[in-house]
Amino acid sequence: MIINNHFFCQPMDTRDILDKEFSAQEYAEGRPYAEMLDRYKDIACNYARMENVIAVLSDLRTNVSYIYYGGFSKVLGVGGRVSDGTVSSIWEEEVFRLIHPDDLSGKHLQELCFFHFVRRQPKHKRKDYYLMSKLRMKSGMNGYMPVLHRMFYVSVPNGDSLWLALCLYGPLLSDIPAKCMIINSATGQMTELDRQEGTRILSVREKQVLSLIDRGLTSKEIAEMLSISINTVSRHRQEILGKLQVKNSIEACRIAKDLRLI
Repeated sequence: MIINNHFFCQPMDTRDILDKEFSAQEYAEGRPYAEMLDRYKDIACNYARMENVIAVLSDLRTNVSYIYYGGFSKVLGVGGRVSDGTVSSIWEEEVFRLIHPDDLSGKHLQELCFFHFVRRQPKHKRKDYYLMSKLRMKSGMNGYMPVLHRMFYVSVPNGDSLWLALCLYGPLLSDIPAKCMIINSATGQMTELDRQEGTRILSVREKQVLSLIDRGLTSKEIAEMLSISINTVSRHRQEILGKLQVKNSIEACRIAKDLRLI
């Protein structure tokens, strides 16, 4: 399946899914969260100082973000006299309000796809990948300017859950081959998000099942049409509800249409 990022869904729908995906993760007690968090806060701060970017480190476990304003923040007119900031949310609204609405909705879906991609990678390989995309952001009275957005997920120490998200916003100094790409920093391999197999939110079969559900077919009729068992249809139904973080098929169809999955 190729995911088209040029869609017109409601941004909050995708954000709601991300929120539910993050909150559904398990965070074991007794891990050195505070010590590790300080280390990654230093990394985010150093990105802002060394590259002059806006660096946002979001703690998905506690729903808190730490924002560090590099020199580029003055171009965008954010940060003001505040050198650093803490926000009681994983969503950096001060930055989001500057992003072109079409790009903001795309950004959230890209991050959802990247979340699924990273979760599918072996634990020791997850740190090798980051997301790189082009955004349009307001720059004072000069309208929109091209911005390079990079995003990294950090796993829980010795765990499976994704714990931190680091977003970097800086000037786009040279064009990139596609609107959004997954980068393997260990090998240098760049793959367009639309063409990366592991970014699927729903599998091809799950999309088929959900499309038939949307047409009003029963599980028995779907099983006959796809030549699979009713138990398999039921399993696909449960997988779809889990992946889209919804409680019933009506909500699943609505969300899938918003995300242009069916």
